[in-house]
Amino acid sequence: MTRHYPERVRNVERLAADGDMPGLAEELLKTAITNGNQWSHDGEKVLGVVHALPPEERRRIADSLIELSNPYHLESPTRINALTLLGIIGKDLPGDPLAEERARRLEELGSEHCVRSTREALALVEAEAAAGRTPPPLAVAALRRTLLVQYWQDDPRLKKVVTALTEPLLNPGEVWSDRVLADLAGLGAADGPGGTWHALVRHALTAKTGKPTPKWEQTARALLAPLDADEVRNTLVAWLGLVGSPRAQPLLTYGYGIAPNDEYDPFNADAIRGLAWTLALLPPHPESARTLGSLVETSLRKIQGLGPRNPKVANAGVVALARAEGEASLAELSRLASRVTYKTTLKIVNAGLESRAEALGLSRDEVEELAVPAYGLTEVGHCVRRLGDCEAELTITGTKAALRWRNGAGKQVKSPPAPVKRDHADDLKELKTAVKDIDKMLSAQAERLDRQFLARREWTYDAWRERLLDHPLVGTLARRLLWTVDGTPCGYADGELRTLTDEPVKDGTTVGLWHPVGHEAAEIVAWRGWLERHGITQPFKQAHREVYLLTDAERATGTYSNRFAAHVLRQHQFNSLAAVRGWRNKLRLCVDDEYPPAVRELPRWGLRAEYWIEGIGGDAWTEDLTDAGSYLRVRTDQIRFYPIDAPENSAHAGGGEYRMWLADGREPVDPLPLEEIPELVVSEVLRDVDLFVGVASVGNDPTWQDGGPAGRFREYWTSYGFGELGPSAETRRDLIARLVPRLAIGDRCSVEGRFLHVRGERHTYKIHLGSGNVLRTPSEQYVCIVPSASGAGASVSGTGYLPFEGDRTLAVILSKAMMLARDDKITDPTILSQL
Repeated sequence: MTRHYPERVRNVERLAADGDMPGLAEELLKTAITNGNQWSHDGEKVLGVVHALPPEERRRIADSLIELSNPYHLESPTRINALTLLGIIGKDLPGDPLAEERARRLEELGSEHCVRSTREALALVEAEAAAGRTPPPLAVAALRRTLLVQYWQDDPRLKKVVTALTEPLLNPGEVWSDRVLADLAGLGAADGPGGTWHALVRHALTAKTGKPTPKWEQTARALLAPLDADEVRNTLVAWLGLVGSPRAQPLLTYGYGIAPNDEYDPFNADAIRGLAWTLALLPPHPESARTLGSLVETSLRKIQGLGPRNPKVANAGVVALARAEGEASLAELSRLASRVTYKTTLKIVNAGLESRAEALGLSRDEVEELAVPAYGLTEVGHCVRRLGDCEAELTITGTKAALRWRNGAGKQVKSPPAPVKRDHADDLKELKTAVKDIDKMLSAQAERLDRQFLARREWTYDAWRERLLDHPLVGTLARRLLWTVDGTPCGYADGELRTLTDEPVKDGTTVGLWHPVGHEAAEIVAWRGWLERHGITQPFKQAHREVYLLTDAERATGTYSNRFAAHVLRQHQFNSLAAVRGWRNKLRLCVDDEYPPAVRELPRWGLRAEYWIEGIGGDAWTEDLTDAGSYLRVRTDQIRFYPIDAPENSAHAGGGEYRMWLADGREPVDPLPLEEIPELVVSEVLRDVDLFVGVASVGNDPTWQDGGPAGRFREYWTSYGFGELGPSAETRRDLIARLVPRLAIGDRCSVEGRFLHVRGERHTYKIHLGSGNVLRTPSEQYVCIVPSASGAGASVSGTGYLPFEGDRTLAVILSKAMMLARDDKITDPTILSQL
């Protein structure tokens, strides 16, 4: 049994009085090993007895510790504790015993995210300092992280030692910080020619607030004054562009931190924030805005078990963009407004845009439209650049930009000609960057336009033509949509706006987005035919947009819809989709706490839509959860509408009755009757929810034919995967029925009821038009075919014209049909084993 510390103290005092230094060394080593090198108050008394001994006796203890630990390798607890004790009691002894092993041990500690034994680390560092040496940079980094992450320890000695370790300036081990340290070394010492650069990075480390204070900004500007602005921008862009790269020195976790090799080093994170703010102080430049936008997205990238990688850095990037001057920063803010889903960061993005709009005397929507760059395009979706004798043509097709090249002889070539690479490297880089930026901006603008249906947005005719229809970039989207000009529906074809009968529309007063709600079925079908006749693929569903009218069941329930209740959704996928569509939702943790429903606020209508959900746990409370304790899946319930200012409902994370929590004496507010909600609002809200179910349902998972964990969801998976079609799937069925005759495999396919039937060489199959799941007929045997990641596109090779982009399930169904029609050519062993 372990001795209690008071007994240890008495035993050490006796051994010291007897002059038994070998015995005292053995007692110290046993104490250290038994208690994991964590010395309590009584432990400090033990060490105090040793410290009071004369140097020659402490030297004998040191020699005994070395002798006792010699049989053990460096990684063993005995040798490690001996090294620690030598550091504690031998700092002023001559000879610096085991110095080489101490240095090696410090190197090992540098591979840890946080050091397991701060007492050991501090002893080794202090022993190095006593010997006139500094600890290895990676060991310094580990101690800094320990101080920041293990804040609960509140160890004053740790704080004192770490504060004194001023070098290296940043923690090494990350690609970007290693680059900074290397560049600073090339600039010279902090007190030499590179002093201003060192001071600039050191000042960046003090960025610990939500936004730069006037004093912080004043100091930063003073440091920037003697430096060349272009050089600083190029340097900071290069540094920040490396943030988020895989760690150069992977870390051991030992249980501290969730994903330290994916997170930013917590010590370096403040420097990233400060450098982002510094970049915003320089003259405006597109490269600065691009770098800050990428930093925001990189910092919000989800890490399993953690969530967004570093929201504070993302927020700093947004603050920098909001404070920076120039159209490029405003455009990047506008793009992020359609891409960012993390609530806190999105709030800062919106605040930045509102502030810029107020300063310019414009509305938020107008600012976002005016901020979209042309990216060098000289006409809608197209430009030609001469580079010497060669020619580069940039063309937008759909939502993708592409470069085509002609050499000096005018011949089209696949890649940039050699003279371009040699003589026009900067222009080539600019063109390639424009292609990437255009792809990102097109995606963001398509999402922004898709949200305009519920915004009730109208434009003056001239402003609409300038900002949308004739804009070099946005025009590639606007010209594929349908509009109403003074109430007359029209689309763009053959160089002009045209009505359904192809009559030109030359001018007008007011323009809005056309929506199928309120239009006769015959007119909607006619517009679909018009798009097809003119070969127009819409950037999202508009003419083919599902219209959700109230059912008899919904009229009977009165104030709520059960149309999308009792579904099982993958929680994290649902949460991401909800954010993209403008819904506010919280991930449900398996805790004893209440959560509000998923909510979409509709300020233009004075309404709030709620989608009630609850977490689904396993038979044991630890089952079906992520490492962070959030539910993997949620079950869905009612959809309701309330006035936008009504108190919010909430329910327990794991399910139960939703209740309206009232504060400050507020009265409860009843849900609004569905028949009082405008048709457009009902349709768009239900369409969002249909999208959530259609994408996030576990019924879409082809590997769940066994019903998932313990088969609990077998009945749901079967009913969803092969059951009745919802409105979105019905639209898909009608479209596929029109497409089938044009396919190369058209003679092998037919649409019947809920399925696309496909005749192969081996068997006949039917593909469910809602889930994409496959059955082999006539035995009704399930065939598991997992679509590849590339199946996410909107079109599939060989399908020809598609009227809209963005339906992944449509692409998956068509891909499976083409493969199964030629099932004698299948080589995948997993699929073959089922045939």
